[in-house]
Amino acid sequence: MSAMRLRPRRAQRGVALVTAMIIFALAMILAADVVRRSYLDQRRASNLLALDQGYEIALGAEAWAADYLARDKRESKTDYPGEVWAQQLPPLPLDNGGTIQGRIEDLQGRYNLNNLLAADGSPDPTEVKTLERILVLLQMEPKWAAMIADWLDADTQPGFPEGAEDSEYTSQTPPHLAANMAITRVSELMVLPGFGLENYRRLAPNVTALPRTNQPTKINVCTAPGEVLDAVRDNGQIEYSMSPQELVKRRADQCFPTKTDYLNGVVDGPKKTALEKRITDSSDYFRATVWVSIGTSEFTLYSLLQRGGSANPNGGGTVRPILRSIGTE
Repeated sequence: MSAMRLRPRRAQRGVALVTAMIIFALAMILAADVVRRSYLDQRRASNLLALDQGYEIALGAEAWAADYLARDKRESKTDYPGEVWAQQLPPLPLDNGGTIQGRIEDLQGRYNLNNLLAADGSPDPTEVKTLERILVLLQMEPKWAAMIADWLDADTQPGFPEGAEDSEYTSQTPPHLAANMAITRVSELMVLPGFGLENYRRLAPNVTALPRTNQPTKINVCTAPGEVLDAVRDNGQIEYSMSPQELVKRRADQCFPTKTDYLNGVVDGPKKTALEKRITDSSDYFRATVWVSIGTSEFTLYSLLQRGGSANPNGGGTVRPILRSIGTE
């Protein structure tokens, strides 16, 4: 009888032990989940704080770049790559243990894609031909000029013979419509059917997307790539794009070519007069790029800065940001 009474007690103790072990395991799982969630919350808060700090630091660097460009406008009549503003800022330490670096690029040395539109919103044949020449010098198909013009122009009729409008884009994946308006970023070219990343990388350093004005944006001959210089001048000669290293060397301490030298390669007449209206040796539009690294967080700010120009009545005394982009150009 005693043995029979012991068995239920032992069974009960066994069940209690198993139950205790299950409860303990559940408690450990809950504790681990609480620790994991707490760690993730801390990391998330830390990352958000770092991004907020990075943004404020980047805005400070943007203000510094704007102030430097404003002073440069008052002290220098030309803008060329050998000037101090064009030198990349190396990584500098921050008080919180991070780093900051940046650079300023002259966007008026590039061809403004929004120049493809005339005042009435239709494609400008002269500007389309200029972009075609740039493409040919870059060993790209000239058809992209007409397709870009169609992407920008106000109508929905594709240009002949290489244009593309809504009927082309609605067949893409995902389907969409043509912009039919001025662009704000060169990266919009990636939506062109078949354009691709390789073409974008080849063309992007030579073009930009600046605000439209009553007149086409002038090209700064002191900073423009050789392909842009040869395409805009269009005198039947390939001069500046043949020796890019020489172009860099000549621009180390001066503006090259000067407007006078650039125009000397063109026969006197209406063509030379028209070309003179398309070029300049100073710039109103720049892009400041700031990289901020704090811990494991990295922050990049692209700022389109306008200095002087018709939109600024102070004549270059101040510089203002007109477009900011975070993370992507």
